[in-house]
Amino acid sequence: MNMKHIFKEGSSNKAPVLLLLHGTGGTEEDLLGLAELISPKSSILSVRGNVLENGMPRFFRRLAEGVFDEEDLVIRTEELNQFLQDASEQYGFDRSNIVAVGYSNGANIAGSLLFHYENSLKGAVLHHPMVPRRGIKLPVMRDLPIFIGAGSNDPICPASETEELAFLLKNSGASVDIHWDQFGHQLTRSEALAAAGWFQKTFTVE
Repeated sequence: MNMKHIFKEGSSNKAPVLLLLHGTGGTEEDLLGLAELISPKSSILSVRGNVLENGMPRFFRRLAEGVFDEEDLVIRTEELNQFLQDASEQYGFDRSNIVAVGYSNGANIAGSLLFHYENSLKGAVLHHPMVPRRGIKLPVMRDLPIFIGAGSNDPICPASETEELAFLLKNSGASVDIHWDQFGHQLTRSEALAAAGWFQKTFTVE
């Protein structure tokens, strides 16, 4: 599957590969600085969403603000999962050593990978995610490390949505840490630093 992307080889092949997934209207350039903060030794695979909404790249369609097109979400999640397999073969990295770092729409497609494909990710940093789907049986995520950055006053992703997502992930066995800020839907520096601290505590990078 063809997805516009950037791959940058890191200085450590043991460090997790960071899969960067932008928010609505973003590009594959958006989260490069965040990746450098989180894990400077990691290789980076930064992907641009294949869907356009009024000219703005996204990873899947939505019917309205906060209302996902579930059929398209399933198709696009499969597309991204296959892309990761293809990219690992093309660039020679370990498919089982990928940690997603996503913001907003990118965090939602990362969450959808976790909801649909067992062992699709080694871990995830989800900034302002929503529950990707409800009413489906989730894969086993035994001790899978997940960081959620959330805004207690986020108008797009209310606190109850964050707590529901964390509950669903934990119920499937994941280890979930939530960092709360009070800056709405913004990805702030304090949230980014919290994600970096969590990552460096969770993953040993040599």
